[in-house]
Amino acid sequence: MARLSILLFVVQVILAALALISCLSAEKDEIRALPRLAWVALILLFPLLGSIAWYFAGRPVPAGGKGGLPGLPGGAMRQPPRPVAPDDDPEFLRSLRERTAAEKERADRELFDRWEADLRRREDDLRRRQAGDPPREEDRPEV
Repeated sequence: MARLSILLFVVQVILAALALISCLSAEKDEIRALPRLAWVALILLFPLLGSIAWYFAGRPVPAGGKGGLPGLPGGAMRQPPRPVAPDDDPEFLRSLRERTAAEKERADRELFDRWEADLRRREDDLRRRQAGDPPREEDRPEV
């Protein structure tokens, strides 16, 4: 019987320590039902009940799941956290693709405009030569 009591005491201390660590490391705005100081006091004064209450009604809701007891505030789902690295962020990758596509389109447009201007110049030069007019000053090769 003494061994069982010691085992239950150790389990209670471990549960209280884990609940206290969880409470102290949780973000302030994610803690549900009570303020952080009230949860710490509850866990320290009533280790078994306070720890169990923290895990059911106080700790932050895991992403993608609904937690808490019915009727207690904070049972709603929260948004999943944003990716940390830019190459994991779909919004960043999409904006990069859009920017790259826009830059490529602009460069293609500039190249097309240069080709079109060169073609017009050559056509004008060809028409002048066929009509017997001398080439214009800008069409003469530089020496």
